[in-house]
Amino acid sequence: MRSSEGVNIFRPLADGAMAALFPELLRDGHIPAATGIAARIATRIATGVGARGAARLRARAAAAGVPLVLLAHGLLRAPPPQGRFGRATAPCLSALVLEISGPPAPADVLSPGGVLETRGWETPALLAQAALARRALATARVGGEWWHGGAAGELPAGNGYAVVVLAEPAVANGWSSHGGPPGEAVLAAMLDQALAENPADRVVVLAPGQARGAIGHRLQPSLAAAAARGATIIGRPVDPWVLFDRARRVYSAGGEIGFLALVAGVPVAAFGPAFYTGWGATEDSPALPRHPFRRNIDEIFAGACLVATRYRDPFHNIRANFDEALVILADWRRADEANRRIAVCVGMSFWKRRRIADFVRSSVGAPVFRRTAGGAVAAALREPGARREPGSQPRAIAGWASRLPAGLAEAAARHGVPLIRVEDGFIRSVGLGSDFLPPASLVFDSRGMYFDPSVRSDLEILLREAAFAPALVARARRLAAQLVTRGITKYNLAGTGPAIAVPSGRRKILVPGQVEDDLSIELGGGEVRTNLALLAEARAANPDAYILYKPHPDVMAGHRKGAVPGIEARRFADAVVEGASTAALLALVDEVHTMTSLAGFEALLRGRTVVVYGRPFYAGWGLTIDQLAQDRGRRLTLDELVAGVLILYPRYLDPLTRLPCGPEIVIERLDHPELWRPGLLVQARRLQGAMTRRLGELRALVPIPGSGPARGLRERLRH
Repeated sequence: MRSSEGVNIFRPLADGAMAALFPELLRDGHIPAATGIAARIATRIATGVGARGAARLRARAAAAGVPLVLLAHGLLRAPPPQGRFGRATAPCLSALVLEISGPPAPADVLSPGGVLETRGWETPALLAQAALARRALATARVGGEWWHGGAAGELPAGNGYAVVVLAEPAVANGWSSHGGPPGEAVLAAMLDQALAENPADRVVVLAPGQARGAIGHRLQPSLAAAAARGATIIGRPVDPWVLFDRARRVYSAGGEIGFLALVAGVPVAAFGPAFYTGWGATEDSPALPRHPFRRNIDEIFAGACLVATRYRDPFHNIRANFDEALVILADWRRADEANRRIAVCVGMSFWKRRRIADFVRSSVGAPVFRRTAGGAVAAALREPGARREPGSQPRAIAGWASRLPAGLAEAAARHGVPLIRVEDGFIRSVGLGSDFLPPASLVFDSRGMYFDPSVRSDLEILLREAAFAPALVARARRLAAQLVTRGITKYNLAGTGPAIAVPSGRRKILVPGQVEDDLSIELGGGEVRTNLALLAEARAANPDAYILYKPHPDVMAGHRKGAVPGIEARRFADAVVEGASTAALLALVDEVHTMTSLAGFEALLRGRTVVVYGRPFYAGWGLTIDQLAQDRGRRLTLDELVAGVLILYPRYLDPLTRLPCGPEIVIERLDHPELWRPGLLVQARRLQGAMTRRLGELRALVPIPGSGPARGLRERLRH
């Protein structure tokens, strides 16, 4: 992704991204071949032409008599693709014009320098927006090449050091437009001045590519002398935001890290031209040109990032604004940081591995998959040191919670390898996981799992300790309303309202069946642990209620344990409903009685009374009627519970773009059945389930010798 000259180079923008960002450069939705050489050249620089190649393109554009427009990704961008499961190109979130030359180009395609050289656009509202956006960017820490591992372990102790940047990504109106990168003499002068103005042991030199010889030979003696005097030399790319946390000043040759330092509020000494130099916001070397008037950092940020840069919503391929793109990228950074911890996946069924790889892909590559405990631990311990922070523990193993190999937890603990348990999320898909339909939501828990009350899971800690900001609570309220309005549940199976006449004047109770050997019951169940026993308890406590029983879809499909013959279910239930969706049933009833089913949480969203006989994650917060005493130490509102359970805890993956997303995108995709169309494997699995279910029904019709109906019922209730 870098040219031999150290220039930050990006892959070309696809026609789709170009259409969203720069439609005026396209003809009939595509990059034109002749008069649109501007757009072609704009994408050509993205493939690594560098400064010499750009000069050739300028000559070609001049010969053709067309404008030259050089584009680049903007400050907000995704990490480059990594690993065998990665996509070919990084999704484009922002783009800007590096250079415009030749005959007049479209008037509204302006480079940052071109915007800043004009006046009249600096309204008070725009500058106030810029101040807020700049602070939000610094808080989110996502500008530039944020995906590199931090340098905290390589920095000197304490704060207040000087950072000298010898290689950094190019910016608009910088040295890429002035004949090439800064010469070695400029870089040497910058290093000398930093050493003259600061104690050598407080100087950090960022020289990525030094080991590959990307730093010029004439600079090597200067670097060696600086190191001998006590300066710290970092020879790999790092997250620039880690540097800014403890820096007193940044010395830059006019690249991107210099601008990010200004955004972060760190003084910058500039030794090369850029759109942000010459305005009085930087301490410029005497050789740099000055502009005829001054601009402050908020004006520079507004011109470059709010006016000149264009932003894209990658989920809908439409123009977005800075704030919208920042939210997307901040979510991606959180996902990337979490995924960098994962080196190995284990216990993952073959049919879901590609989807799991999409969930755990990060800027350091895709984890490997292993089948055994020993193989997983060995792979985690073999992880190359270059992919690990200095002095840090080994990267983690992510294992499917219900399929962990025997002895994995003990072996991982013995070798100091973290173990993260994985399970389906709460808005999963259109269809069953047991039908081999891949999930759109997963949860990753480093302490246990949300359905195991014997340990305090990441979800419980989050719900106990999180400070739910008003904006997050408002988002949760909108999300809950969206789920209810659209009738969204975990599996979103096709179904209509029940074809039964529910009597008026009687309290109506839904008893959702569960998979009886599910871990949520094994670990979080109480005395009531079977569907038949749950029905009996609900009827005993509510003799006059109208009770509807809905078997679990996995059990109905013939894949899992928990079937209750209809004749036995009707001893306690007034109706057994198999074809209706959970959402349709919840709209009819007043209460839900459950062991640990997610249907209880879905009922809370709809304002229903929920009685629980186990210890599900949503009980104990003051929102349910709990048959088993439990004290979470905090009371939550429903909106706070939704914020933690559906927004902060799970991870979501857009099935269309395979990008990390929020729950709102997954809900939107549920309206598109073509994204959830079952393949041959799913169809074969459904046929197998139907045959298994039919065989179970036939076996239930065969009487057990020496056991009457009453005895058979007691046996089933007991077990």
